[in-house]
Amino acid sequence: MGLRESKKQETRQLISDCATRLFIEQGFEQTTITEIAAAARVAKKTVTNYFPRKEDLALDHHEAFTGGLARAVTEREPGEEPLAAVGRTFRAALLDHSPVVGFTGIAFARMIADSPTLTARLRELHDQREEALAAALTAAAPDSVPAIAPLSGAALIAAADRLLFRRIQELTLAGRTNDEIEATLLPEADHLRALLAAALADDPTAMTW
Repeated sequence: MGLRESKKQETRQLISDCATRLFIEQGFEQTTITEIAAAARVAKKTVTNYFPRKEDLALDHHEAFTGGLARAVTEREPGEEPLAAVGRTFRAALLDHSPVVGFTGIAFARMIADSPTLTARLRELHDQREEALAAALTAAAPDSVPAIAPLSGAALIAAADRLLFRRIQELTLAGRTNDEIEATLLPEADHLRALLAAALADDPTAMTW
């Protein structure tokens, strides 16, 4: 990374950090772009250049989030089934306490829960995550597979994924530590994965390619 690009990344991170602090202190709806720009000591235009949507300042990992399930499929090991790749990727993120799967800390989780705007935006991002997964599964499916098969597989996986994300957020708001959440979610994730495997096994065209 060159000096110019490094500087841009530093500025972006500074703006994001200042915005997050203000959102937590004041609430998302109550905080303005002008206040964020002043806190970061940059022009208001600079903030909007880096973050066209105010919600993106709070949900800064949105690109990694929306593309995460799809990447698990497209970057899976040779011969690895899509469901196995998704499960392996989620388990690694869970053990890493990644914010992409919901580990945000109680203050951040409360900020999202208290904001109708962010709650709605998070639903949109989950929808985009499912759409990206459906596209990846469709691209990976052989021509003989019915078009509905990868779409139904994506819908089932995305539903389980949303549930696990919600569980992490709920446990975070309940005051559980990340290690406690990990211990709770590991068997729950295994249970969901078994349910998905059984459901998809009933349709031999769904996810065995």
